[in-house]
Parts: sequence; structure tokens; C-alpha cells
Amino acid sequence: LIYEFQTMIARLTGMQVANASMYDGASATAEAALMAVRANRKSKSARILLPTTLHPHYRRVAVTTAANQGLKFEELPYCTAEGVTPSASLARYDGQDITALVIQQPNFFGRLEDVDALTDWAHARAILVIAVVNPTSLALLKPPGEWGTRGADIAVGEGQPLGVPLCSGGPYFGFMTTRMEYVRQMPGRIVGRTLDAAGHAGFTLTLQAREQHIRRAKATSNICTNQGLLVTAATIYMSLMGAQGLARTAAAAHARTRELVAGLTRVPGVHLAFSGPYFHEAVLQLDRPVAPVLKSLSKRGILGGLDLSGYFPELGDALLVCATETKTSADIDRYRAGLSEVMQAARAA
Repeated sequence: LIYEFQTMIARLTGMQVANASMYDGASATAEAALMAVRANRKSKSARILLPTTLHPHYRRVAVTTAANQGLKFEELPYCTAEGVTPSASLARYDGQDITALVIQQPNFFGRLEDVDALTDWAHARAILVIAVVNPTSLALLKPPGEWGTRGADIAVGEGQPLGVPLCSGGPYFGFMTTRMEYVRQMPGRIVGRTLDAAGHAGFTLTLQAREQHIRRAKATSNICTNQGLLVTAATIYMSLMGAQGLARTAAAAHARTRELVAGLTRVPGVHLAFSGPYFHEAVLQLDRPVAPVLKSLSKRGILGGLDLSGYFPELGDALLVCATETKTSADIDRYRAGLSEVMQAARAA
């Protein structure tokens, strides 16, 4: 089963090889940064460029995990008018020794980055590209293996959208894929397919000489396990959905989010923060603090989204909203009506 999971994730991301899974998307991003330092023999700096549009938790986990191991993380600014990382922000790194560039697609704001331009810029300067992706979105969007001229070098992400129900803040599982040339630098277990003495197909853990239980302190990583139960659920989910089912799910999530944004922006005092394409998340600007609004919505049984003031204070009263394929037009109408009541009551007060 793990071999089938690896095959599906490799095909979904357009990469050549996958491991048996990671703990979650954030730790997979940190491990990808460590892997990039090992894999990029042309770089000696261990400098990793992290766009500010990368999930804040992923940025914090990467720094916590890898900064004490000599990696230096540098944040790239984003365009506050468009919510993406402009290629022009990379110009100041021309001629410098950079190990890897991280690109999240869609980014934390739900916006679509210019992955082709960013990837080609990095590769032209011998910089590895680490893609952080939403697996559901890959049913519609260009996979990391096809970004730019050569594709990304490492792809990671959070696998929870692949049929893993949330409960009390979890569970999660991360995934990681890469090019075959970097497979010996990839952390985690890898299941390979082979033939036994009788010529029958069989499966076995392979390339174990790079793992901690053999190499101890010289191992590529201290990741010596995988999220077996959750990977089982994801493999069953992907098998049942198939390529067409995943595409329909992704299209439905995008359509529901567009419907949600259209409905909420009709409420006085609410408008879309960024122009341009997004997948199934979007940032809205309110004319008042977000926290009290969310509290009032919660009393109406509505989970209204994420207050961005603690993460991105420069955006002011910004709210990140999301709708997946599980939401209906009735759900969206209920949210719109609830938000309208809350905003109207606040103005009356």
C-alpha cells in the first residue's frame, strides 16, 4: 500500500520519487530545507529564501527545526497590493550564494504565484526550488514537476485534504517528492518494488543505509517513521476518487470560494483585498476589527475564517476565508446573512 501511495503522490506532483510520508506539511518543509542543503553541492551558504506568503506556521517550524543546524532563513517581501511574491524582489540576491528558494502554491493568502518565473530565476542561479503545494489543487494547477523549464527540485505539502477527517486539531501527514538524482538525500522511509528469487513481485524498504537506525548521527534525518494509518486513508481516497474525481473536487472547492467571495463582498464594509486568481482561499478587508466579528459569527454557529492581524498587521483588518467542496449554496447564504447582520449591528452600536 505504501508503494501505491508513493506512486500516486509522485504522479500528482509530477515528480520522480516519493517517500512513505512525513509528520505534517510544516515538518516536511523544514526537512526539505535540510535536504536542499545536502543536495545543492554548488552552494556553501545554507541560505534558504522563505517568501512571507509561505504559511506562518511553516516558516516558524522550519526555523525552529533547522536554524540550529546552521541553516539561515531569509524572508522575501510580498506585494501588499496583490498578495504575491514579485520576481523583482529577488533581484537583490543576484550574484549571491543561495541554496534554495521555497515557493508555496497556492500561497497562504490563496493567491497563485508566478511559479514559472520564480523557478526559472532560481535555476538560472544554481538555486534549488522547494515547492509547497496543496494536493487537491494539483488536480487543476500545474504540478511542481512542470514549473518553469526544469520543474521544482523538491515538492512537499500537507496531505490532510486527501480524505483525512480533522478532529481536535489533527491528524495530519506530510508528503515529500523529489527528482531521482536527489533520492539519497531524501529523509524518511522509501518502499521499493522488486522481484524475489522465484520472479514474483515483492515490496521492501529500500535505500535504508541513509537512515538513522543504521547511520545514527550521520543519517540524512531523524525521521524514521511514516504516518501509516493516515497514508492508508489517503491512498484509499485517491484510489476511489481517481484523476477525474480529484479534478471535480478541486473545481467544486474553487467554485464555492468564488461564490463565497461574491456573496460576502456584497455586504457593506467588506471588499476583496487582492485582485488576481486564487484557488479556494481569499483575503477580505473589513472596515472594522476582525476578532469581534468572528466572535459574533461563532455565536451564530459560523466559523468565519482566520483573523490575519496577528500574522500580517500591515494588512489591517484582514480576514482569510475558505470554502471547500463540502459547502453548499445554503451554507454560503447563511454566512453572508450572518455577516451582514453582524456588520449592521456594529454600525448601529
